Amino acid sequence: MGMVCRAMKNMGLSGLRLVNPCSLDHPEALKFAVSARDLLDSAEIYPDLASALSDTPLSVATTRRHGKYRQEIFTPKEIVARFAADSGENRRAIVFGREDSGLTTDEVALCRWQATIPTAGEFGSLNLSQAVLIFCYEYLEGMQAASASAQRVLAPGDSLEAMYQQMERVLLKIGFLNPENPAHLMRSLRRVFSRAELDEREVAVMRGMMSQMSWAAGEYRGKKGAE
Repeated sequence: MGMVCRAMKNMGLSGLRLVNPCSLDHPEALKFAVSARDLLDSAEIYPDLASALSDTPLSVATTRRHGKYRQEIFTPKEIVARFAADSGENRRAIVFGREDSGLTTDEVALCRWQATIPTAGEFGSLNLSQAVLIFCYEYLEGMQAASASAQRVLAPGDSLEAMYQQMERVLLKIGFLNPENPAHLMRSLRRVFSRAELDEREVAVMRGMMSQMSWAAGEYRGKKGAE
């Protein structure tokens, strides 16, 4: 964590949020933070990733792994270009996982985008501070070159999570989701709406539509085509 703080301060970033971290006053953390100890001391602590991202419309999960739920993976430069295109009042977050195991699939699903650092095929695993430094460097370079003009204000993470939870309840109610594994299709729907980049009004429209669907499903008699 000390090296992470130093990497951030080198590139002009200061907002550090930590999810259920280990002790921050460990001698090694203090040693490697050097002059960036103020970032370590001022880090905000959260119990889970959802709460850490609750006020953040633009978030990217960093990952080395590809798979069914890890698609459309961008490079750091491409992610910074997306950040720059939506600059203005929208809070941005780059989310890094654990040193040994990275982010879980559910944690990746909480983020709008996914990104990875291209490496040689033989050995692609970077340590945490190296990954942070590369992303922070690209962020500094890309944002300095971007226009400072304000763009749309996107819905923050807590608004999106409330929408997704309502959506899951309604889609379970009408038999669209498999009650044994609702997360399977919900992850796909999250990707769809992440690409849409909804603002608060659009989230309200979606939630209103879900409320109407729930009301209209009051006479629901079973899944379409079922006996």
